Amino acid sequence: MQTIRCQVLAVTPFNDSVYQVKLKPDVACDFKAGQYLLVKMDENDKRAFSIGSAPGQDHIELHIGAAESEAYPMQVVERLKTSSHIDIEMPGGDAFLREHSQRPRLLIAGGTGFSYIKSLVEHMIALGQTVETQLYWGCRTQDAMYFESIARQWHQDHAWLHFVPVIEDAREDWDGKQGNLLEQIKSDFISLMGYDIYIAGRFAMVGAAREQFRQMGVEEAHLFGDAFAFIK
Repeated sequence: MQTIRCQVLAVTPFNDSVYQVKLKPDVACDFKAGQYLLVKMDENDKRAFSIGSAPGQDHIELHIGAAESEAYPMQVVERLKTSSHIDIEMPGGDAFLREHSQRPRLLIAGGTGFSYIKSLVEHMIALGQTVETQLYWGCRTQDAMYFESIARQWHQDHAWLHFVPVIEDAREDWDGKQGNLLEQIKSDFISLMGYDIYIAGRFAMVGAAREQFRQMGVEEAHLFGDAFAFIK
């Protein structure tokens, strides 16, 4: 990994528990869509976040889920709010987009795992790809689905991308699926054989997804998620 100094351009709340962070690196930095970076709180405290922007942009975007009760990410948000610059290390992770694969893609995000998926999709669009892609994003409430508008715009603009929003606690006027994200996928797919699958979210959800997907014929060499480096 390379240590890079970044200017903190903005720390903006999406809602009461998710923040959009924009950083401008002092030097050009290379990464692959779907990789992560480490925010350096100090030399012995480095905290990982998915890069939410695609390669080739002039800034780096992060989505940090930081409710008041969650000290670990909230400490990072508070540091960013009060700092003009921050040091990061990047890139990390091998769950990046296999951009030359022509297998259909299944993208799965739980909560702020959408940041990882956003980098993948924006890069696919920039490359002009048309690989058949299904995107599932699950949240507890519609308010928590902080970038619903951009995901629906992708669905509208690109015939190859199909967005399926899943809300656990949905309002009566909700235009999407209601229930548990993994249960919805289980209901919609007979088999996952043949898919490239990219997944991000809380470790417990990702671990449960892998166990479920094994029963659905997933080819694990084509199952990508940074969480798998930490959960065995």
